[in-house]
Amino acid sequence: MTEQNNFYDVIIVGAGAAGLMAAGAALEKGLSVLLFDKNEKLGRKLRITGKGRCNVTNNCTKETVIASTVSNPRFLYSALNFFSPEDTMSFFENLGVALKTERGNRVFPVSDKADDIAEALINYASGAKVIRNTVKEVIAENGEIKGVKTENKTYFAKNVLIATGGASYKATGSTGDGFKFAEKLGHSITPLSPSLVALCCEDKDIPEAQGLSLRNIGFKITDKVKNKVIYEDFGELLFTHFGISGPVVLSGSAHLKDMAPNRYSASIDLKPALTREKLDERLLRDFAENKNKDFVNSLQALLPQKLIDVVIKRSGIDGRTKCNSITKKQREALLNVLKDFTAEISDFRSLNEAIVTRGGVSVKEINPKTMESKIIKGLYFAGEVIDVDAYTGGFNLQIAFSTARLAAENFEY
Repeated sequence: MTEQNNFYDVIIVGAGAAGLMAAGAALEKGLSVLLFDKNEKLGRKLRITGKGRCNVTNNCTKETVIASTVSNPRFLYSALNFFSPEDTMSFFENLGVALKTERGNRVFPVSDKADDIAEALINYASGAKVIRNTVKEVIAENGEIKGVKTENKTYFAKNVLIATGGASYKATGSTGDGFKFAEKLGHSITPLSPSLVALCCEDKDIPEAQGLSLRNIGFKITDKVKNKVIYEDFGELLFTHFGISGPVVLSGSAHLKDMAPNRYSASIDLKPALTREKLDERLLRDFAENKNKDFVNSLQALLPQKLIDVVIKRSGIDGRTKCNSITKKQREALLNVLKDFTAEISDFRSLNEAIVTRGGVSVKEINPKTMESKIIKGLYFAGEVIDVDAYTGGFNLQIAFSTARLAAENFEY
């Protein structure tokens, strides 16, 4: 262990999921660790993930994590072989955090408190010296890492890990510093964009349903340029004042790589459990029961109140039409809306609202077997700062843990 004045074995920039995990693993190797974070409370972003519950990993195989990674999945083979989802679950349970597996194999703490995950990691890394300050520069000479600079001091180390996260949720400290450090040291940064983010829609009627959450809907996104369905899912969706959000939308957003207004269209099947024929039979029954009522008053049992006016408008049927006079052609128009409620996507919501950042330090310049820079000896990367991102479901945190553990394993004494 080397810790003398400003000299440490390891300096880690960023005390989030990756930084804390790497710090603890380095301490276990007997290395001295200096941990920088600009937040008063460590693990700040970790504490708000999964709506404050923290979807810590996915109870799945390494192959499933790879298949669920959108950008550069092959880069992760060594990291996941070294520290798998099973290892992550064992790790937290050994630290006293009981876990549970929910729908989609998502793993959460039994307490439903993200703070429990953050505090477990902080305790794991408790032997590290923590400085709550902003690193201004990561320094290297002749292709070798030397240390880091703050506003008024320089700290030296043989190993430096950049674990600053991406550029989303800026209030949590993810302001893109790691990209600047890496670029200044000669690394390429692939273009940054939001991923796992809500989508803006051009449709003027969607805000009328804002606040409405739909469960068990069918969802797909079509690339109209390629005339191809690029994402299909089933689950929960939320209408907002700007467009659409919710789990299926966030996962779907990961597939929209070349965003342009009107390029992508979302389709919502409001009644996926019913075939078109079965749904038509249901409509005929409802209309028969309400034969002397206005069409607008016949949909309460079929649709949430907030959606009725929007669906009627899209069907082209006058809401005052009596149910017993609705034609087959009108019924078909209504079926089209119910089975294919479209939303024309105009853009992502801002990067600051995204769960993860797509893009980052080019994987071509990082050794996938060590997480060490191919350009600067002793410089390592872990987590979201690297150009890898995955779907929702605990996969991105797993990537942070796996890359951090592999980097720590390769820190030099």
